[in-house]
Amino acid sequence: MHLTRPGPAVELEEVSFAYGGGPPVLTGVSLAVEPGAFVGIAGPNGGGKTTLLRLVVGLERPVSGRVRLHGLAPGARDGPRIGYVPQRAQLASGTPVTVREMVETGRLALRGPLGPLRADDRQAVAAALERVGLAEHATVPLRTLSGGMQQRAFIARALAADPVLLALDEPTTGVDAESQESLAALLAELRDALGVTILYVSHEFGAVEQFVSRLVLVRGRIVFDGPPAELPAVWHDPSHIH
Repeated sequence: MHLTRPGPAVELEEVSFAYGGGPPVLTGVSLAVEPGAFVGIAGPNGGGKTTLLRLVVGLERPVSGRVRLHGLAPGARDGPRIGYVPQRAQLASGTPVTVREMVETGRLALRGPLGPLRADDRQAVAAALERVGLAEHATVPLRTLSGGMQQRAFIARALAADPVLLALDEPTTGVDAESQESLAALLAELRDALGVTILYVSHEFGAVEQFVSRLVLVRGRIVFDGPPAELPAVWHDPSHIH
């Protein structure tokens, strides 16, 4: 993992955003996340939580305000590496790609799309598979795995890039409750073992509530930011989240 600068791992300053000149999705959002934090980001559909994550990883740019990762703009040269797990990929039923082959694509950002894998690439892929508990499944077709196991593979692909920041968007959608808790526990272990900063976006935060150090609720703006234990009782009503 490469060196990072002192200061917040993620910092948003008065960020506002709208798609294509439409109504604001986010307005005046300020947020600072310390290195090594495991932060849950929740909110209703359309509340802006996914947009916030896309701004952090550099897939969108704010209309106003600024986003910084360890003091640099997302995507800046020599900036911190990001492991991004978008909303669950839908695989074609006939896709023959194996778990290892999919995880290997996580190295493309480092080595480029051309040329064979180097020894260090293979080592990074093997280490990522081992960390998520999929080493024994490396050669099986990805489509044959359960939803929870597939999500572990997507997390391994992100880890293969040796990230400083791991950003996950709705990683437990369509996954049973037991697998949700298993994935949350895995992420907590990765945070402890690697020191990686984790942003975890979900409209169902119950599975990660015991693991996250901080919970941020977004409804066009930040309406709560603090330890889950301090979440006002009214916000545990699902009608406020969905």
